[in-house]
Amino acid sequence: MVVAGACLATYSPFLISHRRCLTSPSPTSRELLLVRATIRRSAAVSTDGVSTSISSEEGRLVNGNGYVADAIPTKRISEELEDTKKKEMENQRLCLKDFFDRANDMIKPDGGPPRWFSPIECGPPLANSPLLLYLPDSLMIFNVWCLHIPVMDRTPFTDLVQLVERTIRFENCRYPNRPIYLVGESVGGCLALAVAARNPDIDLVLILANPATSFNKSQLQPLIPLLELMPNELHFGIPLTLSLMTGNPLRMVLELAGKGLPLEQTIGELSEGLASLSSYLPVLAGILPKETLLWKLQLIQSAFSFSNSRLHAVKAETLVLSSGRDQFLPSQEEAERLHRTLPKCEIRLFDECAHFLFWENGVDLVTIIKAASLYRRGKSLDYVSDFIPPTPSEFNKISGTYRLFDRAVSPVMLSTLENGKIVRGLEGIPLDGPVVLVGYHMLLGLELGPLVCRVFEERNVLLRGIAHPMMFMRLREGLLPSLSSFDSYRLMGAVPVSATNFYKLLSSRSHVLLYPGGMREALHRKGEEYRLFWPEQSEFVRMAARFGAKILPFGVVGEDDIGEMVLDYDDLVKIPFFKDRIEGLTAETVKLRSDFNGEVANQAVHMPGILPKLPGRFYYLFGKPIETEGRKKELKDREKAHELYLHIQSQVESCMAYLKEKRENDPYRSLLTRMVYQATHDSTAEVPTFPLCDSDN
Repeated sequence: MVVAGACLATYSPFLISHRRCLTSPSPTSRELLLVRATIRRSAAVSTDGVSTSISSEEGRLVNGNGYVADAIPTKRISEELEDTKKKEMENQRLCLKDFFDRANDMIKPDGGPPRWFSPIECGPPLANSPLLLYLPDSLMIFNVWCLHIPVMDRTPFTDLVQLVERTIRFENCRYPNRPIYLVGESVGGCLALAVAARNPDIDLVLILANPATSFNKSQLQPLIPLLELMPNELHFGIPLTLSLMTGNPLRMVLELAGKGLPLEQTIGELSEGLASLSSYLPVLAGILPKETLLWKLQLIQSAFSFSNSRLHAVKAETLVLSSGRDQFLPSQEEAERLHRTLPKCEIRLFDECAHFLFWENGVDLVTIIKAASLYRRGKSLDYVSDFIPPTPSEFNKISGTYRLFDRAVSPVMLSTLENGKIVRGLEGIPLDGPVVLVGYHMLLGLELGPLVCRVFEERNVLLRGIAHPMMFMRLREGLLPSLSSFDSYRLMGAVPVSATNFYKLLSSRSHVLLYPGGMREALHRKGEEYRLFWPEQSEFVRMAARFGAKILPFGVVGEDDIGEMVLDYDDLVKIPFFKDRIEGLTAETVKLRSDFNGEVANQAVHMPGILPKLPGRFYYLFGKPIETEGRKKELKDREKAHELYLHIQSQVESCMAYLKEKRENDPYRSLLTRMVYQATHDSTAEVPTFPLCDSDN
C-alpha cells in the first residue's frame, strides 16, 4: 500500500509518529529508495490496543469462526472490549503531543530527495499483503511504505508523480496479481489520481482523504499573491495551521466528556491540552516558515491543475473520504463531483471531522477499507479468503449502535443442548464449524443486530451472513440508500448470496447465517407474521452434507409487538407514485430467484408503511443441531435431501410455535415492566423471562 500524504504541513502525524525513518545512503542520489522493514518470523503486534501474537508466515484464518488462531483471546469478548476502551483512552491523549515531539527531529534539513520509508509501528504484514503507500497505525494487513518529503525539498509535482509511478511499476512487475493501494490526503489525493490516470493498466485502489482537487474553491487559493508580498513578521501560517489541527473545540469537550472521567479530571485534561498547544508554536514555525507555506500552496495549485485535467483517464477503484467540517476545502461538495466523474467511485462521509481526517479520534482507515469491501489480495475480491475479522474495537463500535435497540427489546436467547434440553443462553450453538444456522427472517430483518452481536459476545463466534447483493453493489444509482449504510454488515462478515460463496464458507469451516425466505420473508404482507416463504427446492442441504456441516434451525418471534403494518406491498402497488418507486428501487438491484415459481420469486424492493408501537420483547430459540456428517452419500439423493429440508423447515416452525406459546407467561414481556426491573437492578443484570421446566424439553 503506497500513500502520498502531503498537505499544508510538511508531514502527516502518522509519518512522524513512527519510531524510525530509513533514509537514503546517498543524499545526492535521485534514485528511488525502496526500503522494507526487517520483521521477525513471529512478532508481538498491537491491533487497536489489544495485544496479539501472529505468525507472519502463516497469517491466515483458521477454525472457521472468523478469528486468527493465535489472536484468539483467552478472556471473554466483553472483558477484551473493556480493556480496549481503557487502552484507547490512555493512547488518545498522546497523539498530538507525540506528533510535535517527534516532529522536532524530522523538521531538520536532511539533504535528501523525497523517498520511501517503512514504518515499523504498523506491525508485520500478513502473508501476501498488498502494498500500501503512506498510512496510519494498525496496518498489519498491508505492507506499508510512506512517502517522506523533507522540509526544505522543492521537488516539482510532476517529479513526485514520476517517483510514485516508478514505485508502482516496479511493484507491479514483482507481484502482477496483487493490487497496490494509493492513499492520498489533500494534495496527496491529487498525486494518487495523477498516477492512476497515467497507469490505467495497473491494478490500483485509491483512498482519497479530502483531496485537493477542489483547491480552486479554497479560501487560501486567492491568498498566494498576498503571501508573496507579506513581510515575515506578519506570517499567518502558524495560527492557520493551529486552527486546522484543533478542529471543532466543542467536539474536543464532548470527546473528553464521553470518556466518563470525573468532572475535575475532564476540566484538567481539557485545560492541559489547550495550554500545551502554545508550546508547539516553535515546532510549527519550523514546519511552516513562510517560504515553505508558499511553496506548499503553489504545489497544491500545480497538483490541482495536473490531476483535474486527467480525471477522465482514471479507471481505478476509488474511495473518497470527506470531512463535513473541512475549513480548508469544500470536501463534501468535491466528493460528490468525483463520484459523478469517476467510473468506480464510492464516498464515505465524516460530518464532524476537520480537514486532517486521519488526526481525528475514532477514524481508522483500515476499518473503513474493510467495511467498504475494498480489501483484497488478488485481482478480484474474494469475500471469504480476503475477509479480516473485526477487532474488539470495531465490534464495540458496531454493537454500540444496537445497544439502545437491544435494551428496548431485551432479547431472550434460548438454545437446545445435544440431549434435547432447552436452556437460557447460547450454549447449544456448536463452536466447531462448519455450522449452518437456518431460520426465519423478521420484518425488515430486525432480529439481525441482537442475534449477531449476542452470538459474538457470548460464544466468541462470528456469524457470516448470506446477504442480498444490494448491500454490496448497485446496477445503477437512484433511490436506494448509499452502500455506506451497510458497512457494518460487511465489516461483520456478510457475503453476497451465491452458491460459490456458500461453498467457500463451508470449506473454511465457518458459521453461516442463512435465511431461505430472503427478502420475501423480511418484507412480508399483512397477516403473514411468522409464515415461512421457503423455495420448494432443498437449496442448501446437499451442500451442507458435502462438508459434514451441522444444521441449526432457529425461530424468532416478537416484531408483531414492535409495529403494525398499515401499508404492505399489495397496498403500495395500487398507488401510482409508490408503484413507480418500487419499480425504480427493484431495477437498481440484482434480481434474485427470477427462475423460481410462487411467492418466493417476488423480490420487489419496497418499504412498507409501519405504525410503531411500544417495543415488545424478542425471543430466540435455537433448536437441536442436525448432523450431516457421514450422510454425504445418502443426501446426494434428491428425495432424501428434500426430506431433511422439510424436517428443518418444520423445526423452525416448531421453534416459533414454542416461543409464541411461552411468551404469554413472561411477566416482563411489556416494556414498562422491563424498565422497572432495569431501574431497580444492576444495569448489567439480564431481565428474567418465563420459567423453563422439564416439560419444555
